[in-house]
Amino acid sequence: MGKSGGGMSDLELIIANKNYSSWSFRPWIALSHKRITFTETFVRFNFEAGNPDIKALSPSGKVPVLKHGDVMVWESLAILEYAAEVFPEKELWPADFKARARARAVSAEMSSGFAALRGACPMNMRRPVEKLAVDAAVKADVARIVHLWRECLDASGGPYLFGEFTIADAMYAPVVSRFGTYMLTQDAVADAYGATLRETPAWQSWEADALQEPWIVEEDEI
Repeated sequence: MGKSGGGMSDLELIIANKNYSSWSFRPWIALSHKRITFTETFVRFNFEAGNPDIKALSPSGKVPVLKHGDVMVWESLAILEYAAEVFPEKELWPADFKARARARAVSAEMSSGFAALRGACPMNMRRPVEKLAVDAAVKADVARIVHLWRECLDASGGPYLFGEFTIADAMYAPVVSRFGTYMLTQDAVADAYGATLRETPAWQSWEADALQEPWIVEEDEI
């Protein structure tokens, strides 16, 4: 799938199932929202151990992977950092250096943290919205994320975490999906921020494809 605009058109983003693959969603929504041209290569997983074909495409055996000429980048945050360097005019990071430092910090916290939330509440856009009973560790993750969002939005004035859409928003997009699917918070600020992301054409395009996928990954159907 090609996306309009952006300049260099030889970017290839390898992703997995849109219904479940939160890590694929992050670079995809950023590139799409910023109108950076790329080719989408889809490798589905609905096997007990994933999909062995991914190993032929990714050095880590996981997706997403970005290919750009002779450059290969894996891991969502690294892909987004690379895109920010190749397309500085797209302002994937905030222009202000203090805001940029904070955006990097909250993005890295998402990349390495919140294991309880990710483990108990896998992204599943096709799942009917229903409140899920969660343990104290998940509740603590939710509270920390809401606190981060509130701080960022208070400082920037919104509607995105740092005013305009940045990598930080892409990193938390799957969390917005989880919060909605499992009804994990009733915080008004979190709800408004989530609505902002869900209303973007990029989100709606990804979600429409996700809802049409026929494959079931049992371990993510809690």
